[in-house]
Parts: sequence; structure tokens; C-alpha cells
Amino acid sequence: MRRGWKMALSGGLRCCRRVLSWVPVLVIVLVVLWSYYAYVFELCLVIYLIFYHAIFVFFTWTYWKSIFTLPQQPNQKFHLSYTDKERYENEERPEVQKQMLVDMAKKLPVYTRTGSGAVRFCDRCNLIKPDRCHHCSVCAMCVLKMDHHCPWVNNCIGFSNYKFFLQFLAYSVLYCLYIATTVFSYFIKYWRGELPSVRSKFHVLFLLFVACMFFVSLVILFGYHCWLVSRNKTTLEAFCTPVFTSGPEKNGFNLGFIKNIQQVFGDKKKFWLIPIGSSPGDGHSFPMRSMNESQNPLLANEEPWEDNEDDNQDYPEGSSSLAVETET
Repeated sequence: MRRGWKMALSGGLRCCRRVLSWVPVLVIVLVVLWSYYAYVFELCLVIYLIFYHAIFVFFTWTYWKSIFTLPQQPNQKFHLSYTDKERYENEERPEVQKQMLVDMAKKLPVYTRTGSGAVRFCDRCNLIKPDRCHHCSVCAMCVLKMDHHCPWVNNCIGFSNYKFFLQFLAYSVLYCLYIATTVFSYFIKYWRGELPSVRSKFHVLFLLFVACMFFVSLVILFGYHCWLVSRNKTTLEAFCTPVFTSGPEKNGFNLGFIKNIQQVFGDKKKFWLIPIGSSPGDGHSFPMRSMNESQNPLLANEEPWEDNEDDNQDYPEGSSSLAVETET
């Protein structure tokens, strides 16, 4: 009886947690809907409405894709078979378990390791982690090329939706900037007392304040992610240097500026601004710097980072005010 009560309580708490995780998304949606109403129906800036709606469509489209594009998980070949899982769990000697994972990893395109040099293994999902894959404690699963878990989209940002997330940030910055610049002239009229309507005064002041506030936050976050893309890093890799079979290397996936951008947006520039999937590969393996050094020996001149912490540690929460890392 007591056990059943505890299970019911645990299930209720999980349900509440899932519901509450949508609160940040609801806040953003309400703010956006209000901004649309205030701009289109209250201020009715006819001259600007065409450009406003074009930006608004791409902004909402990319936000939708960031929220509802499911994180991609490793395919079945990275999961331990029933026999291997049984052997691994029954083995009590850590050194033997470590060797078992090494033997299994030889059949897979896995080149990164933990800080101690062991094969990266998720004991929750019972799989050998592909390169750049991490376990998200919020989503309770391993996510390919995980960047971070973002509460503002209530989703894990990784290989399947990182492009959409970047586009969402870009169009958010553009949306806020456009509103702020076009409403500013009405703010001047308010300051001079040329706006007779009390309701218009409220919308002008609040639109300008909200647009500027979000613009400052978003431009910092967007700039940070632009820097990550230019170095072909994820947020987690910026916090903790990836370790390869040859040792730690902070530039292990850095292929050069243009190729780094193509790793996220693809090689067809006509798709870069449109929220459709165009990232190359399947998310399980990625071209590495070491594979390109023979073609460009100058790549070998940069120094790697000196050390790295173990892959199974808890990452610090928050790469910014709008993003939270929850990888374990």
C-alpha cells in the first residue's frame, strides 16, 4: 500500500514537472502575441507592416521548429546487445568492464573518450556514446551532438534542431531590433506629449522596453553561438574540452571557418536562412581536424588544451541567461 502511494506521488510529481516545463514557452508565446497585437492593431504602422510580417513569419516558424523538432538519439548499433549488457552488468571487475567497452567500440566510428581515456558509455541508456553525444538529464535520453537543454523552447538542442535554434535566435534579434527602431519615433512623440491616447502611450512604452530588453539578452546569446559555430564547438565542448584517442584537443572538430558553418547549415547557401533540415551527416560521426591535417599541414600548428575533466561529471547550469546545460 505504501509502495503504491509512493509510486503515485512520484508519477504526479513527474506530471507536474512536465507541465511546469512549458511555462517559459508560454511566457514567450504570450509576449510575442501581445507584441503582435500592439504593433499591428494598436499602433497600426501601415508602412512597416509588410516587413514586420515577413520577419514575424520566420521568427514564429523557427521557434516552432526549435520546440517541436525532437532530439535525435543514437541508432541501435550503439546500444549494447542483450548478451553484452548481461556480461557487462555481471562483471564486477572495473578493468574488465573497461576492456569490454573498448572491444565493442572497435566496431563503431567512435573516436572520443572520457577524461580518464575510457570509452564513453551511458549506463542509463546502456549504449556507447557516439562522438559529441551526451545524456540529457531533463529529456532522460542521449542526444546526438547535444549542445544544451533550453527551457525557453522546452527542448534539447542538438544535431536535429541546432540550425533551427540558431535561426530562431537570429530572427528574434531581428524582430526585436525592427520593433525598437520603428516604434522609437512614436516614443519621441510620447515624450513630446503628441500622443493623446493613453492606451497608445502604454503600448509604445512597453513595446520599446520589452524589445530593447530582449534584444540585449538575445544579441549576447546569438553572438556566443556564432562564435561556437565558427569554431565548430557545442556549448558543452566549450565548457569541457573533448578528449580523443590521442588526448585532449580543443580544436578537434575545427575544420576552418567556412567548413564549420557548413557543418551546421549545409553546403547549399539557399537553405541557410530557411528552417529546413540541411545539416550534413547523420549525427553519429563527424569529420575531425586530424583527418584534414594531411591536406593542410598548417592545422597542426595550433596547441591543444592541457587537460580535461571526466565526461561523466555534472556540467554547470547555464551558458547564458537563456540556456541551461543538464548533461551528465
